[in-house]
Amino acid sequence: MKIKLYLLTLVVFLAIDSLWLGLVAPRFYQVQIGHLMAETANLPAAGIFYLLFVGALVYFILAPGVSGETTMQEVLLRGALFGLVTYATYDLTNLATLRDWPVLVTVVDMVWGTVLTAVISVISVWAGRRIHA
Repeated sequence: MKIKLYLLTLVVFLAIDSLWLGLVAPRFYQVQIGHLMAETANLPAAGIFYLLFVGALVYFILAPGVSGETTMQEVLLRGALFGLVTYATYDLTNLATLRDWPVLVTVVDMVWGTVLTAVISVISVWAGRRIHA
């Protein structure tokens, strides 16, 4: 069951995040941190992030949600908190260590990570409960 939940979540995460990364983020990031951006993304590093993030999300939030240990409200809140903390780790570290890292990027990324992870958590648990039933 956890493998199905993992794969489902990975697909949902990639679909939603690719909308952000493909439609909204490019212009925003180019304006804010274009001077720091690589010409091409490091796809292996990005892939490792997605694999690890979804694995931790399944372990800490989604599997307990699918099994009924947590309510959908708890899944939403835990997903939001997980997203906030994980995205804050990246952004606040950058803010603390990189010259010219914009506060606006930190705030936008943290909000996006919070909302994205909360939404993915609810969708995945909802779907996982139907698959598991």
